[in-house]
Amino acid sequence: MTQMLGFNGSTPGPELRFREGDTLDMRFDNAIGEGSAVHWHGIRIDNAMDGVPYLTQTIVEDGEYFDYRFTLPDAGTYWYHSHNRSWEQVARGLYGPLIVEEKTPPKVDHDITVMIDDWRIERTGDTIEDFGNRHDFSHAGRLGTFAKVIPSMFEVRRGDRVRLRLINVATARVFPLEIAGLKGKVVALDGMPLDTPQDIGPLMIAPAQRMDIIADVSETVKFIFPTRQDPYEMGEIIVRGENPSPSSTNIEALLRPYAPQPATTPDHDLTMALQGGAMGGAHGGDDIWSLNGVSGLSDDPWQTFKRGETARIKLVNETSFPHGIHLHGHHFYELEPDGTLGPMRDTTLLQRQETRDIVCVFDNPGKWLLHCHMLGHQASGMKTWVQVT
Repeated sequence: MTQMLGFNGSTPGPELRFREGDTLDMRFDNAIGEGSAVHWHGIRIDNAMDGVPYLTQTIVEDGEYFDYRFTLPDAGTYWYHSHNRSWEQVARGLYGPLIVEEKTPPKVDHDITVMIDDWRIERTGDTIEDFGNRHDFSHAGRLGTFAKVIPSMFEVRRGDRVRLRLINVATARVFPLEIAGLKGKVVALDGMPLDTPQDIGPLMIAPAQRMDIIADVSETVKFIFPTRQDPYEMGEIIVRGENPSPSSTNIEALLRPYAPQPATTPDHDLTMALQGGAMGGAHGGDDIWSLNGVSGLSDDPWQTFKRGETARIKLVNETSFPHGIHLHGHHFYELEPDGTLGPMRDTTLLQRQETRDIVCVFDNPGKWLLHCHMLGHQASGMKTWVQVT
């Protein structure tokens, strides 16, 4: 048996489903035996509710509680997870989906959440208790020995139109993914709708990233991890029966709830170098990883922005490993190679030695974490913070 942590007795924790504009009012009772807190990933949240110990709140010790209460301003696919010792607590199961429905959602037969995770376990199911080892921290992170999708439904009809909300909750693994048995469009990334829905092809989803798909089912839906050997099937949603009146309408773009317009000329033009790790060379930090030569959180923010300012940030991955860089409290635009605004995300994946520019309108006041969501990398130096005044 695999021993796990959980919310309300289960892992993943219960699906929290609200409507755009609702208020989330939740008491976190900590009974796991050590300090923790809950981060609400991707939400434009009040800073005091962001769930980052020592930056936005005091840690919630074992036996204590903390009341989270905030408005959910934007529809989309989000999630919640531990934000203390997250490289272990999330790996042990402290996470769950947070779904914010549109006031007028697209018409589908089923709205299905699909969480993607891996676990480092023995063939017996026992957890391999090597959390926090320096090899994982300095390389690709805690990659599991077993991977699986966890869908909120296990059965659909042929001809059903479904909305799949994919969430990568793994602590380190970037999942290449192929989905068989349906045809449709990718309509949103990290909760934010795409201006033009994209055809479903081979997909790539980094830790903490989300992807919404609207598609019509033709056969059993299979979630496939392509490998150099045979494809590895991580799970399926089986087909049983026929939809007597399948949808024949086109799959349209969703209404984007939040789309701040960046200034034509940024107020700040910045560079963030991702440094360190195995085979990564020397850097100025005092831990395994650093950002611009600084490891971990300093007393002063990396940058301070006035509310509403636009920053263009060049992310330069100087390391030998991929990193998923997550900004709290905001979404940003990934820039296309021609300099035009690409999709809005809160977590961007940089492959080894890759460079990408992002543009963010810093319009949410507070102290906001900026870090790698390969959680062992965060724990060993790849994190900083910004302040919006």
